[in-house]
Formats: sequence, C-alpha cells, structure tokens
Amino acid sequence: MQTEIRKQLLDAFTNADDTYLSGQFLADLIGCSRTAVWKHMEELRKDGFQLEAVRRKGYRIVSTPEAITADEIRLGLHTKFIGQNIQYEEAVESTQKVAQRLANENVPEGTVVIAEEQLSGKGRLGRQWHSPKYTGIWMSLILRPNIPLPKAPQLTLLTAVAVVQAIEDLTGLAAEIKWPNDILINGKKLTGILTELQAEADQIHSVIIGIGINVNQQLQDFPSELHPIATSLSIETGGKISRASLIRSIFTKFENLYMSYLDEGFLPIKLLWESYAVSIGKHIKARTLTTVIEGKALGITEEGVLQIEDKFGKIHHVYSADIEI
Repeated sequence: MQTEIRKQLLDAFTNADDTYLSGQFLADLIGCSRTAVWKHMEELRKDGFQLEAVRRKGYRIVSTPEAITADEIRLGLHTKFIGQNIQYEEAVESTQKVAQRLANENVPEGTVVIAEEQLSGKGRLGRQWHSPKYTGIWMSLILRPNIPLPKAPQLTLLTAVAVVQAIEDLTGLAAEIKWPNDILINGKKLTGILTELQAEADQIHSVIIGIGINVNQQLQDFPSELHPIATSLSIETGGKISRASLIRSIFTKFENLYMSYLDEGFLPIKLLWESYAVSIGKHIKARTLTTVIEGKALGITEEGVLQIEDKFGKIHHVYSADIEI
C-alpha cells in the first residue's frame, strides 16, 4: 500500500511538469487527509528528495537523491510497461541472478532489477564485470517475447541500439556498437550487454537482458589493466551525468524499438544497428571457441548473425565470437 501511494505521488509530480501541487489535490488523488500527505512528503524528504513547500501553492520536487532508487527513476518515466515495475537493490551478487529468480515468479514483462553495486557482475563468456558503487548503471530487464527461440539474439542488438540512442540524446556523444554486445566511445568500452534465456526446446519463457554502463567513473575508479580500454560518460563529457535520466531514456527508447520489433520484425532494427556499427566494412578478426576468421565485415543477417568475407571471397556466418578490428 505504501509503495502504491508513493508511486501515485511520483506519477503526479511527473505529470505536473515542475508546477506546484496542492496538498488538497494530492489528498484527493490518493484518498487520504492533507496531514497524511504531509507525512508522505516528509518520507520522500528523508529519502533524499529536495522538496519546496509554498503556502497556498503546494509542493514541488526540486531535486532527487544521488542514489538511483526506483522512486527517482519513476519520476519522469512515461513508458507503458518497461521499468514500471522496478526492484532496487543496494548491492547484489548479480542483477541477472535476481532477475532470473523474479522471472520464475512470473513478474510482469518489463520488470527491471537495478543495483547500486554488483559484487560478482559478469559479462560474456563468464568474464568479470567491474561495477563499483554509485557510479554506473547495473540493471537487468525481464522480457517475455512471443518469438521463435533462434530470434532471441536479435534482442541483444535491439538493446544496443536503444542504449546508443539514449546516450546520444542525453550527452551528444557519438557512441558505436561493436558486435555483438559492446558499446564504444572513441574506441574504448563503455557498455556491455548480456542476454540470457529461460526456455524449453521450442518456447521462450523469458529473456533477461543485463546492461552495464560506465557513467560517472573516473579513470582511477577502474583497475589499472582496464585504463587503456575502458571509459565512462563522465570521462568523455568532462561532467557528471544523471544516471536516472539515462535510465529513463533507455527505457523509453527500448520500449519504442521493442514494440516496433514485435509488430514489424527485425529489419528496421537491423538497419539502425548497422548504422551505428563500428566494424561494418572494416577488416576484422573473429575469434570463436574453435577458430579465427579474418576478413571484411559485411553486416548482419536478418537473424543478427555477423557476416565476414575472407580473402578468398567465402562468406562466413559468425554466431558468437570476440571481435578485433
């Protein structure tokens, strides 16, 4: 009940567009007394929201807390289902593990697990993902798409497009995608995406997309071995970035692309992905578990599979590999 009241209050301030809301308006909205409204506003204040209360005008939220709580993300979020149900954690082993458990409990599609810190975050091929507290975005999104099992990897590419678009909108930075799941700025890694399935032989139960974004780290926040290859939005812009604003933008971009994908298929996503891809037309090496394929990156297929043309003119279809440009 308390959570629902808080959600109603934050939704009201989101729709108010920075204008004052009277205590009576809020009392009528949530069905309580003006004294109860005051108590709820004091709880928001204790949680780090800066509030302005003006006699005869009402309340206005001036600023939000440093931590990216579910409340701060909801303030200004206009999606229909992506991010409307948020599980916020201070610290977890991995947001993917929490999301897998929630998916088994049949939480709604669009549920997101967000943590301030991951103690055992991981990337592709079981690699460690460095995720220090209060600096980045570490989250996992639960989807339940009605698509054939082989098409699930397309959602990794869709996610990359959504993140790139959100970064460009918020910061103006030109981000690029390195197949299949890395986002780079100036050749350095900014974002990793990890997609995991819960499925039977012919049916997807859920797709869990993990997204890790370096936002406000400085160079000293990274282990020394990552200094030549990692970056953050703050390093690239020279300023501090609102993590909650970026999350809201990602949710909005993702929902729009996802709904388009379900209606129109992968082709529009494919064209967008290729427009952001760093490797298309370049000479690359693809290291798979069993071999190394070297040649020109032609693009991706309708299924999201990378195509490489070797020096003999043979076209290879690469489903999973590490790419060197």
